[in-house]
Amino acid sequence: MSELTFEQMLEESLKTIHTGEVVEGTVIDVKPEEIILNIGYKSDGILTRNEYTNEPNVDLTTVVKPGDTMEVKVLKVNDGEGQVLLTYKRLAADRGNKRIEEAFNNKEVLTAKVSQVLEGGLSVIVDEVRIFIPASLVSDTYEKDLSKYAGQEIQFVISEYNPKRRRYIGDRRQLLTAEKAEKQQQLLESIHVGDVVEGVVKNVTDFGAFIDIGGADGLLHISEMSWGRVENPKKVFKVGDKVKVFIKDINGTKIALSLKFEDANPWKDAAEKYAVGNVVTGRVARMTDFGAFVELEPGVDALLHVSQISKEHIEKPSDVLKVGDEVTAKVVDFNEADKKISLSVKALLAPEPAKEAEKEDEDVVSVDIDAVIANEEN
Repeated sequence: MSELTFEQMLEESLKTIHTGEVVEGTVIDVKPEEIILNIGYKSDGILTRNEYTNEPNVDLTTVVKPGDTMEVKVLKVNDGEGQVLLTYKRLAADRGNKRIEEAFNNKEVLTAKVSQVLEGGLSVIVDEVRIFIPASLVSDTYEKDLSKYAGQEIQFVISEYNPKRRRYIGDRRQLLTAEKAEKQQQLLESIHVGDVVEGVVKNVTDFGAFIDIGGADGLLHISEMSWGRVENPKKVFKVGDKVKVFIKDINGTKIALSLKFEDANPWKDAAEKYAVGNVVTGRVARMTDFGAFVELEPGVDALLHVSQISKEHIEKPSDVLKVGDEVTAKVVDFNEADKKISLSVKALLAPEPAKEAEKEDEDVVSVDIDAVIANEEN
């Protein structure tokens, strides 16, 4: 009976391995791009960076060290140079598939760091399984630029699980939508008409601004931005502005906001400031064929009828006035209930001596604005 050589005995003492087999190895050397493991075989195992993780540009010396043990899968028993090629990420992906399947079935919320920002969405990796989150499912609002998510940790659910096609789709939008609905409900239960709240401008349109008041958006309509006249909301507000408003109305989930605080109401002291007989000064704010509207202060306009502009006959106000002109006139009518004031420049002009008696009552007149407007429209 022949004796075995040392080499033969050593070879027989080493285990045999097969492609696809899961083995345990001990790290004996680490380089930035590869790990060398002792797997109890006649040849050491080589684990490259590409087979360790899907994360790009990982320095392997920062994740493992000599002496660490790890389970790996055999890719090739002999790579042509007598080395065993190993994979860690494929083994992790096999196990990760089960993890993703469970998350999909249980509607579990997953957390992962964004590994790549792609043209059509985001890529995240969970247990070495790459999951794609389309741009339409990243947020509950349209976002053209997704670069801000690079390297950011986000939460999502699995909305599509198809291991045969290796198609795993994540959805972040439904979480944001659900969270927003919950915050909105909580807010609606805590606020009341008349409450003063602080908010942040989220969007500005031609008709108003949408204000986030801490869980829901309220509309600050252009007509509620000031007691005065606002021509263009975009000249008054910009996205990100902080603003203190009060809740004017709540209708279901619709919240109407206002900046027309009562203590700043210009009509509060108007009866005294604009009493009949007072002489006032303002600027022409707008013109019509029947007269000019003079802004006495923001929120208080008065009508200077064409018949009260001059002692001479005037066809239309634009013949002698233009928007922005300063006008001094006498108040000839004040209607606090309807917030209407009528002015007369003619009443300040000295009447001709010969006609003073007969014209005394005609120089200071009360103008029915509604009737004048109605006649002009007809």
